[in-house]
Amino acid sequence: MSATNTIVSVRGVKRRYRMGDEEVWALGGVDLDIVRGEYLSIMGPSGSGKSTLFNMIGGLDRPTEGQVLIDGQDVRSMDVRQIAYLRCHKVGFIFQTFNLVEVMTAEQNVMLPMTFAGVADEPAGRRARELLDLVGLGQRYDHRPSQLSGGQQQRVAIARALANDPDLILADEPTGNLDLKTGEEIIGMLGRFTREMGKTVISATHDHKMLAASDRVVYLTDGKITAIKRQDELDIAVETITDRTARSNHDRKTGA
Repeated sequence: MSATNTIVSVRGVKRRYRMGDEEVWALGGVDLDIVRGEYLSIMGPSGSGKSTLFNMIGGLDRPTEGQVLIDGQDVRSMDVRQIAYLRCHKVGFIFQTFNLVEVMTAEQNVMLPMTFAGVADEPAGRRARELLDLVGLGQRYDHRPSQLSGGQQQRVAIARALANDPDLILADEPTGNLDLKTGEEIIGMLGRFTREMGKTVISATHDHKMLAASDRVVYLTDGKITAIKRQDELDIAVETITDRTARSNHDRKTGA
């Protein structure tokens, strides 16, 4: 794996939290390289450290030990302004709970990162509408979050993540609050970003539907990587999950 093709490099990362008199190690020494344009899923049970690793990569938290390099820059050594620039320009965030501003329209929510980046209202509004068109919400520019379904809100959040054209998209449980069909649509959309736009997508997830879309899957247990598998090493596909769910629903209805 060439250094020039690596967008994220994690080296010996440990994260310690203090809870009263007790020390808890959320990450116990993680090494990982992520290449440009790949779709990588981080999987593991609750408490495995996947959200902590996700936060390290996005500059939302800093390691107690080790390095997180984004385009060769050490996140741990960045000052407040450099971290803010990273989050605004290089990383787009998608969250399970959408994190939309309730009093703002879909268009205004997508404009928000561009406003923080100093983009004037007219070009920001134009790009926001283009992105909402891209995610299938061309008729919802003026709708507020309360007027949108969960899937539509997540589409707004995806458009917002793309606002400043970042190289890296971080998706934290992006299908966690969505039904099966909508979740599959969101997964497919994220996959297209890697294939058609060259984005690097990193998803922290419990959702096994993510496996079929992922180029690689990183498995975490107790703050350590236990396995990394490529797509061709995985034996679970979206169709398999869908068929299994359909069979389970049929069995419950028929008493089989």
